[in-house]
Amino acid sequence: MAARPLVRLGTRSLTDFAKSVVDPLLAVACLFGSTLAWGRDIRPAEVILAVLVFALTYPANVPFRQRSRGMLRQIAGSWALVMTVLLVFGLTIDMLRVFDHNVLATWFIATPAIQSATHWVSPRVVPGLIAMRGEQVAIVIGANTLGRTLAQQLSADPFAQTRVTAFFDDRDAARLGNVTEAPIFGRIDRAADYVRANRIDQIFIALPMASQPRILQLLESLRDTTASIFFVPDIFMMDIIRARVDTMVGMPVVAVCESPFHGTTGVIKRLSDLCIAAVALLVFSPVMLAIAAAIKLTMPGPVLFKQRRYGLEGQEIVVWKFRTMKVQEDGANIRQATKDDERITPLGRFLRRTSLDELPQFFNVLQGRMSVVGPRPHAIAHNEMYRKLIKGYMIRHKVKPGITGLAQVSGARGETDTLDKMEMRIQYDLQYLRNWSLRLDLWILYRTVLDAFRDPNAY
Repeated sequence: MAARPLVRLGTRSLTDFAKSVVDPLLAVACLFGSTLAWGRDIRPAEVILAVLVFALTYPANVPFRQRSRGMLRQIAGSWALVMTVLLVFGLTIDMLRVFDHNVLATWFIATPAIQSATHWVSPRVVPGLIAMRGEQVAIVIGANTLGRTLAQQLSADPFAQTRVTAFFDDRDAARLGNVTEAPIFGRIDRAADYVRANRIDQIFIALPMASQPRILQLLESLRDTTASIFFVPDIFMMDIIRARVDTMVGMPVVAVCESPFHGTTGVIKRLSDLCIAAVALLVFSPVMLAIAAAIKLTMPGPVLFKQRRYGLEGQEIVVWKFRTMKVQEDGANIRQATKDDERITPLGRFLRRTSLDELPQFFNVLQGRMSVVGPRPHAIAHNEMYRKLIKGYMIRHKVKPGITGLAQVSGARGETDTLDKMEMRIQYDLQYLRNWSLRLDLWILYRTVLDAFRDPNAY
């Protein structure tokens, strides 16, 4: 009889989900608690603020097994960033007067305090509660890098409550080296006997996908045991983007390279882009008019420089910038700007150093061509060159290009006169795709503003 595809959310997945929502839910609970503590009613304004702060703080990224000092610093820093964004947004649209200032002050202090207390208590209490159902005993088939990494992470996570008691591998001791995570009990064909002779709850198969005949033979030998069996595919040791297991038309599939902006995350990203771009254009419109007038007075030609770039999925888009050079290059060969480039005008040098030349790209964001934060778009001529030289280069086009990005605030801005400089920039772009959150976007924006006048690589 054919096996029916089934995807379910297991205990460990529920634990991970709980970790990601605890801090956002605590922030919402503190808002409502502070409101009630001051004798105020929970109105639609408080509900909207609660939804907004949940979106800004989900998913939580503070590990529950982190040391107290690092945990306190990370919680305080993240919360201060969220409150700064809310404060600026509230002042811009004149919404602060709607809320009781005593409530807001109490909420600002209480939230990080309660989050810190929860992070301190949880690793000491929750594992004990989970252990009431009994410790899970596991074995790992394959003492390779993947299997050993899995055993290390299970041992380090106090919420896992899983103890690896044995490895099984067909290689001899000389090839395996010094395996310290658990003893090696022999070849793979001995695993079934070991499981039947001991109380084993879980079996993790960490063999390469090329070992399919051995895996099938192993599964056949384990059919008369009650242990749960998990296959850990070796593709997760590769450099992959947003890996996850899902179903499609009823069939189980493994996502190896996917955009982080699908479903609700895509909606959140687009709404944040629209809100930030609209506020930025409203705030900077007098500055943009002054820049346009200054460009018109200091050099002939158009105010805006339009250049073809690659956007989402490698589709060609037109990106707008304030013109900073005497020339307008958009051909098959484009020379990158250098520190003492004679093509850059004095006004253009100031605009580039302060990133004010990028302001028209907020219109590109409203058009849907770009995001506020994302991998910076390169000229098409540069794209065609680097895609042949750097592995994974085009993966950065799984998302819309951004006005600013993780690479730019991490020191990878400016001329890429050597291949390793571009490779470093691409590594930051891929890191952004792997770890995206709305909070990361806000941190990048904060760093962009902070570094606008002091980045030595800006020219």
